Order: sequence, then C-alpha cells, then structure tokens
Amino acid sequence: MDEIKPFRIDIPRADLDELRERLRRTRWAAQLPGGWSRGVPVAYLRELAAYWADGFDWRAQEARLNAFPQFTTAIDGQRIHFLHVRSPERDALPLILTHSWPNTVAEFLDVIGPLTDPRRHGLDPDVAFHVVAPSLPGFAFSPFPEPADERPWSADRVARTWARLMSGLGYARYGAHGNDAGAIVTPRLAALDSEHVVGSLITAGLGLPKGEPGELDGLDEKELAELEEMSAWMGEGSGYGPYLAARPQTLAHGFADSPVAQLAYLVERFKEFDGWGSGEEPVDRDLVLTNASLYWLTGTGGSSSWTYYEGAAGLPVNQRVVPTGVTHGGPAVMRRLAERGNDIVYWGQAHSPSHMVAMAAPGPLVEGIREFFRIIR
Repeated sequence: MDEIKPFRIDIPRADLDELRERLRRTRWAAQLPGGWSRGVPVAYLRELAAYWADGFDWRAQEARLNAFPQFTTAIDGQRIHFLHVRSPERDALPLILTHSWPNTVAEFLDVIGPLTDPRRHGLDPDVAFHVVAPSLPGFAFSPFPEPADERPWSADRVARTWARLMSGLGYARYGAHGNDAGAIVTPRLAALDSEHVVGSLITAGLGLPKGEPGELDGLDEKELAELEEMSAWMGEGSGYGPYLAARPQTLAHGFADSPVAQLAYLVERFKEFDGWGSGEEPVDRDLVLTNASLYWLTGTGGSSSWTYYEGAAGLPVNQRVVPTGVTHGGPAVMRRLAERGNDIVYWGQAHSPSHMVAMAAPGPLVEGIREFFRIIR
C-alpha cells in the first residue's frame, strides 16, 4: 500500500463548461411508441438534461463531498480514493461502507454524519463509527490505470484491497456494510479477513434461490410462492446485465462521448430499480445528477461496469465465519434459506422506496446499521 495522500475534489471550470455545452448541443432521438417500455422517454430526458445544464449546481454538490476528509492511495497498482471520517466518540467502531452500482460514494452523503457523530444528530452516542467509504476500483476517483490493467477485477480482489486499506489505516477490528455491488463485496471481505472483520451487514440479497440442488427442499407451498414472487420481481428489466457482461466496450464509447447517453443509462437503471418517471421519484434528482456528473467528469461510465463483465454480479456468497445481518430482509422464508449458510443475527424489515437505499431512506438504514453492530459489539 502506497502513501496515503489528502485529496480534494476540484473539477476544472473548463470541464464543467464543456459538459454544459455538450448537453445544450445534444442531437435528440425521435420518440418511439411505448413510453417507458421502450426506454427513457425523450421529453423526460430532455427536461432532466436541461436542468443538468442550466439548473444543477455542481459546485454545491462538490462542496458537500469536500466537507468530508478524502484521501487517495495505491494498492496493488490501483489508485483508491476514499472518504475517512473519524468519530469524536472514544469507543467508535471502524466501519467500511461499500457503495452500489451504478453509483458512487455520493450514495453515503446523508448517512455519514449520523454514523460518525450520533450525538450531534440526536442519537445514542454509545454506537458510533469511524467511517471509511472507498470508491470502488473503476468508479469515479478510483479510475483504472492507463494503460488498462489487464488483470481482472473481481469481488474477491476488491475484498483483498479493502482488507489492505483497513490494515493500512491501522484498524485491526472493524465492521463492513454494503449495498448491491457492495453487498457482493462485503461478505467476501468478511470471509477473507475474518480475523479482523467483526460483522458483515448488507441491505439485501441473501435468501434468494441460487439454483443449487436441494436448496428448496422442505419448503411448503406458501414459501415457494413467496420465493417465486421475489424471483419474478428480480427478473424484470431491460436485460442490461447480459449485455454488459458480453459487450461493455460498445456501451463505453457512448458513455465517454455523450453525457446524455450516460444520463439515460443511469436513469434507466434507477427506473428499473425504483420506479423513476412515475412523478414521485424516490431519490432527489440532484443526487442522481451528482452521480451522473461524477461518472462523466471522471470518464468511468464504462469501467464501472466491471461487476458484470468480470462475473462479479449476482448474489452475495454465504459465509459463517463472522456474524451476518440484513437491513432490508424479505419474507421469513428468505431468512430461513439464508440461515442455512450464514450466521444470521439480524434480519431487519426496513422499507425503502428505492434500491439505492442510502439515498432514498438514509434514516432507516442508519438505524439498521446501528442496531446490527449494537448486537454484535
């Protein structure tokens, strides 16, 4: 692990001006019949892009991110950007937060304060955390090196990188939490660094059938129906996963050349995950555009999809070496299945209107994190 250096986001004015100019000069597609069933509607995207160009305040969002101490280092040849926010509480537990895809560390803007300084946010100070929130390799300020590193990234490689990061920061005992891509990395980190990880907490993913022989044995009709309903919901969408796994470079050309192409792709993911376009978006559009801006300004739209083309997407692995918690657990049958391969000590029933839990419902997520680590500390 290389030297840890302070980092501050300071996007050049010329880059922001170029972004706005590209947005204003977009060559718009014709609207196809079918509305959202054919993808992001032209009128919807035009309105959002116009706001991105002339209403969205990047500097305000940049300042929000810069309010937290940030650093960079290099591990195994890969630059790693991370937020490192220490708690004023003496007995705070170090906690590494791994963000989702397609997202960035901006996902955690509204949870870091309550986690690190609960007293200031009206919460019990007995449960507090020193938060480490890295940008996943290939995302935003952790771009892949040039020329590209040909060694494949995987959830295991990220987990090993996170273990070295926490060791380099001097943390011999720490917790781990993640959502989506972060929920894939977190249990692998627990399994790989069980000597130091005290607990693995994810938002969801455990208890879904993996197609393994005999995994559904002993379930009654009601339980099987519940699993079928969950699997059907998980299977809905545009089929972006297989395409990303097979042809990521093709999409990367559009992401690198057109901010509207990047925005449309991200909004479609939010639509499929969260019901965007319904008129009641669960995530504030400034947060969505902060995310889109980070992808565009760092040129990481293509490299951020490695979770698919390196086969790291899927369901969290089972592990019994450290306690496991789930903040947004499904029906009881899912816990029953999850307990076959995990030491489940917490199965929360928090509700979020969005797959991007920390963005849409930070309060319940903070409660779940605090409750899980209160149980196992």
